Amino acid sequence: MPDFLEISEIAAKDLRLILENAKKAKLAQAGQPKGYMDAGLPLHDTVVALIFEKHSTRTRLSFDVGVRQMGGQSIVLSTADMHRSRGETIKDTALMLSRYVDLIMIRTFADEILREFVAHSTVPVINGLTDYSHPCQIMADVMTFEEKAGPINGKKVVWIGNGNNVCTSFLHAAGQFGFNFAFCGPKGLDPDKNAVAFAKAQGSEVTIKRDPFSAVVDADLIVTDAWVSMHEDAGEETLKQLHSFQVNSQLLSRAKDNVIFMHCLPAHREEEVTSEVLDGPNSVVLDEAENRLHVQKSIMKWCLRKL
Repeated sequence: MPDFLEISEIAAKDLRLILENAKKAKLAQAGQPKGYMDAGLPLHDTVVALIFEKHSTRTRLSFDVGVRQMGGQSIVLSTADMHRSRGETIKDTALMLSRYVDLIMIRTFADEILREFVAHSTVPVINGLTDYSHPCQIMADVMTFEEKAGPINGKKVVWIGNGNNVCTSFLHAAGQFGFNFAFCGPKGLDPDKNAVAFAKAQGSEVTIKRDPFSAVVDADLIVTDAWVSMHEDAGEETLKQLHSFQVNSQLLSRAKDNVIFMHCLPAHREEEVTSEVLDGPNSVVLDEAENRLHVQKSIMKWCLRKL
């Protein structure tokens, strides 16, 4: 059974299958209580381990609720809950967990941890986030954009700020879904070169810009994220570099009138984005958060060959 590790490693037709299934599942849940069970209970008799080596709100809730809605059982674990915190190897942890559960989601630090875990797991593994990428989030973002504005193919997406792990997955998605991508941030915080190369190799136009006001002209989607990752200290020099890359109403006014604004949350209000934009009519941040649930349910079914 397949793992879900990177958008760049999964066939475009499978990514589209995941999204279309997520859209149907969302419609089926519309208007129902949050505990409403999906037809057919696709995860009946299935146990899913949800491992969090980093703090989480949206990832934890969306995966846990998703497993329950599909009739499965979830076990939520942190590093402190396991002997990983006392020296047990990744290999031994993965081999052992595979004897208890049918599917594993892990939210961790270095990409190497994820890869080693996958190398020894005998059940499918889902990348819930690493320092390198955040594929589940971007699948939800593509779904959200298409709900609001139709097919994302050929659209202009502009990333403002730090070329971080979320940016990496957006570049992977640019290549797989056929949209163009402009990064706008300070030198030294550019996106991953391999991710840029991947998107270009698939035929997407990728540009690097330094002036946000020129970068967002004709943008269909503007995306930003926290300037500094949750586990990192905000260096004074880094924050100074990013100060001129805030997404505010003045910046949005240079894009299309119907431009969509996204942020994966949590947001640092008045830092990378103003409250006026975050809470404004162009913002779809709560839709993104909700769609994590629907997309990840579809990803879990895909990993278990239940689509």
